[in-house]
Amino acid sequence: MADEQFDPAAVTDEVAEGIEKICSASNLEELKALKAQFAGAQSAMGKASRAIGSMPAQDKKTAGQLIGKLKADFGRAFGLKERQLQVQAEQEQLANERVDMTLPVERRPLGSRHPLAKLMEDVEDFFVSMGWQISTGPEVESEWYNFDALNLGPDHPARQMQDTFYIKGSQAKDAAGFVGSNIVMRTQTSSDQVRALIERGVPLYVASPGRVFRTDELDATHTPVFHQCEALAVDKGLTMADLKGVLDKLAVAMFGDGARTRLRPSYFPFTEPSAEMDLWFPDKKGGPGWIEWGGCGMVNPNVLRSADIDPEVYSGFAFGVGMERTLLLRHDINDMHDLVEGDVRFSNQFVMGE
Repeated sequence: MADEQFDPAAVTDEVAEGIEKICSASNLEELKALKAQFAGAQSAMGKASRAIGSMPAQDKKTAGQLIGKLKADFGRAFGLKERQLQVQAEQEQLANERVDMTLPVERRPLGSRHPLAKLMEDVEDFFVSMGWQISTGPEVESEWYNFDALNLGPDHPARQMQDTFYIKGSQAKDAAGFVGSNIVMRTQTSSDQVRALIERGVPLYVASPGRVFRTDELDATHTPVFHQCEALAVDKGLTMADLKGVLDKLAVAMFGDGARTRLRPSYFPFTEPSAEMDLWFPDKKGGPGWIEWGGCGMVNPNVLRSADIDPEVYSGFAFGVGMERTLLLRHDINDMHDLVEGDVRFSNQFVMGE
């Protein structure tokens, strides 16, 4: 206390500085800090107030009057600015909390499209962009379209009950005019390709995306109801090179610029020669590598003959890919259950322009 000095000029100047800063304060927090700085215990005004006690009696009155006036001036400036900033803060709060009662309200959360449906559209857009046609045939199909026309003979394993859903007791006349032909839930969308050949003729470039049915158990990678996209091109002079070109373009459209395909010899009754199609997959677990994606090949002459197409004049290629498998790879989904359980939280992950 004894060390504290009363300097009227210094106190007056500091209070004037404080009043000036109070006038330019922009919020209540800043104003509070200024009060502590210029009117607090460690300010010049606070120290001067304490120094009055040690002054000679004849000087105390003058010093006390000066300090009283400075405190009053500072207090008036502070109070006025405080009221202004309080009004400003209240107006800002009201503006932020303002609600437009005329806006419509979404009372229920909206779901989103299933990613599989979006993928099917992407595949259709790919083929349309090349000038191909899109064909969707019936899901309830005759054995002739589903098997016989595709060179799947009566003894082929795929015709047995463990692979095919048969509609019991169906002896109706089918679309091909065969009375007594069994009716099945189609096991592949290839059945629609024969129909397209018969109804549309050649040359023909057609893709057939859709739902198919097989008696598979539901597990992490299989389901008894799934989706395929089969593609068929029949024209003069088509070769395996044309097939490989379309497959590579489809891979890039589905998986990006780094995607490519390779072919491995295989066997399918409706194509000859036939091949398994592998996809180069950079994100494969354990490092980049090849993953089986589908089957393909040149159309078997017997399939062309079933549609009254001369295989000596026309050739064609066909391929098919599973849509669920494509989706699993494309989005790193590990369990097929996620696609079929109907949990809206799964679909909500794909709310995008994808």
